[in-house]
Amino acid sequence: MSKQYIIGIDQSTSGTKLILVNEQGEIVYKDSLKHQQYYPPQDNWIEHDPVEIYDNVKALINKLMNKTIVPSSSLKALSITNQRETVLAWDKHTGEPIYNAIVWQCTRTQEVCNHLKMNGYEALIKSKTGLTIDPYFSATKIQWLLENVESAKEKIANLDLLVGTIDSWIVWKLTGGKTHATDVTNASRTLLYNIYSLKWDRELLDLFRIPEEMLPEVKNCDEIYGRVSDVNILLKDIPISGVIGDSQAALFGQRCFEEGATKATFGTGTSVLVHTDKLMETEKGLVTCVAWGSRWNSQLCH
Repeated sequence: MSKQYIIGIDQSTSGTKLILVNEQGEIVYKDSLKHQQYYPPQDNWIEHDPVEIYDNVKALINKLMNKTIVPSSSLKALSITNQRETVLAWDKHTGEPIYNAIVWQCTRTQEVCNHLKMNGYEALIKSKTGLTIDPYFSATKIQWLLENVESAKEKIANLDLLVGTIDSWIVWKLTGGKTHATDVTNASRTLLYNIYSLKWDRELLDLFRIPEEMLPEVKNCDEIYGRVSDVNILLKDIPISGVIGDSQAALFGQRCFEEGATKATFGTGTSVLVHTDKLMETEKGLVTCVAWGSRWNSQLCH
């Protein structure tokens, strides 16, 4: 029987990496491309060009295929990890973003967050999402896009607009616009996803004035998200299976499968996650989110 391989795409804050992994879990090929960081003149605004990000994903896959390291018939799946909380909005017909992606580090929505805290919404939001009100998370960034980008209102009215985190953008592009989906770990970092019911939360969507119709479907990390069908990619029809936020991917990759197991990741930011088997009330800045979700069970982490 011929050997089988998985392509892994890690789309991070500073660049995009591709690895080719064999059946023994060994990396047999890797490559990477950096993307531009944009700093508008306003204080602490940070953006990425989502078109550049996807072009880099495409270029890395095509470079791998041109090298003919392994036959395409041996490639069994493509998996994605991504920078969390970074969001964008795009036209579902043209595939064109209406604005740059707003990066997780961006604090342009600090005043909105302060207003929500002053009006007593912190307890409600934490009781549903496990998170604190902070511009770090996605909801106020999405709200900013919908309320401040000129073309957004018309596209919303015509049901032409989609929004999502970077993983959902890459999946949508790879599948030629056939799949608008995210995974539970990315959804759990948006301030919009109820980690108890495992659904987009209607009360929170109304609070942030975000129509649910434009949000991605939420799937488990190990589901099939669709098949690669972008005509500009040399890789065709392999399943996209395995989508998970980068910090949770590290938790899983370091085999933190038991309660209390902890990992620390040092990249653009430092991330410490602790696996917990139960829902916990946390204080002093700790937050709770989904560690991973599978067709068999879901786990939480702090």
